[in-house]
Amino acid sequence: MKVLYFTNEYPPLVYGGAGVHIEFLSREMARLVDVEVRCYGDQDSQEGRLRVKGFQPRDAYAHSPKELRSVWTTLDRDLGFVGMGVDAQLVHCHTWYTHMAGIWAKLNYSIPLVLTTHSLEPLRPWKREQLGGGYDFSCWVERTAIEMADGLIAVSRETKADILNHFKVSPDKIRIIHNGIDIATFRKTPERGLLERFGLGAQPYVLFVGRITRQKGIIHLVNAIPQIDPTVPVVLCAGAPDTPEIAKEMQEGVERVSAQRGNVIWIREMVDRPTLIQLYSHAGVFCCPSIYEPFGIINLEAMACEVPVVASAVGGIPEVVVHDETGLLVKLEQMKASPFEALDPARYAADLAAAINSLIRDPARRLAMGRKGRQRVEAHFSWASIAQQTLAYYQEILAAKEAGTR
Repeated sequence: MKVLYFTNEYPPLVYGGAGVHIEFLSREMARLVDVEVRCYGDQDSQEGRLRVKGFQPRDAYAHSPKELRSVWTTLDRDLGFVGMGVDAQLVHCHTWYTHMAGIWAKLNYSIPLVLTTHSLEPLRPWKREQLGGGYDFSCWVERTAIEMADGLIAVSRETKADILNHFKVSPDKIRIIHNGIDIATFRKTPERGLLERFGLGAQPYVLFVGRITRQKGIIHLVNAIPQIDPTVPVVLCAGAPDTPEIAKEMQEGVERVSAQRGNVIWIREMVDRPTLIQLYSHAGVFCCPSIYEPFGIINLEAMACEVPVVASAVGGIPEVVVHDETGLLVKLEQMKASPFEALDPARYAADLAAAINSLIRDPARRLAMGRKGRQRVEAHFSWASIAQQTLAYYQEILAAKEAGTR
């Protein structure tokens, strides 16, 4: 078998969880079958059974409205994906950015289409800030691809429920396969030399890692900082803002809380993996304040480095973080149909701060939670197991196609 992966993110151009997912899944899958990855960028490599090829848009579309340029460059790259020919038995797409390429591959090359739903556009209405009318297009592409796909992988039980709630899909087409973690790479380290340039001493700190987006909830954590123990540093490893508006909101928020306390450290760069592991390893608490999170690989990374997690009880997070065992889950009681519109910001910020304070002031409890987090990651979230589950699903889909039942 040969599997073809379409993804916008692939190393070294990774900025989110979907990129981490496809990096490790493709490596593990290449131990089992031939794998080709087509991605956004200038990558060009062959390692064993793994072939990686990056694609750049042919045009910058400078005369198009600014918010639509990324839509046109997305379609341009996707056309490049399929235009160079396809010799795989199955195509597997990651995120809406590659869904059009998946549609074209299925229809033009008569191969099964599999999608992993890392997130769903109807549950990310804030993207209209970024894409304008392009958000309506991304929703249409995602819906079309999901409803015509031969197989769908949901990264959590909650994500499966969301798919069934928002799309016309048979439950039989959906397979729940969790995200994973490279437990050999992500593990606690005593090294801290890479942290010196950030001015971090030996004192445990509260850590956030992620993009500056509405989805990741970082503004709520910033608003919680005045209620967090003022003696505890807060480290915000946050970059790549979705829009100028949220970048401005983040800037103003950090300046406001920094005027009240001198231990808020904002790392604006996307740090490399060794630095990231050191950041996790010396944190006292990791905070994931997402208001929408189908899974949340960052929580696995923190747990693998033996850090207790304070996270929102949304999406797939409760399938990763066990409340009062590997961390604390904060319920968003005001959430209804839309996490973006129904959240009570003041209450959420206060609840985040209370959970963080309860752990940061109890070192023994934090240590015990960190150890249990590592044990849970080792037991349930290895990439080798996830690759085997995914391959079995591919084989099931191909057999059904051969039999004419799918």
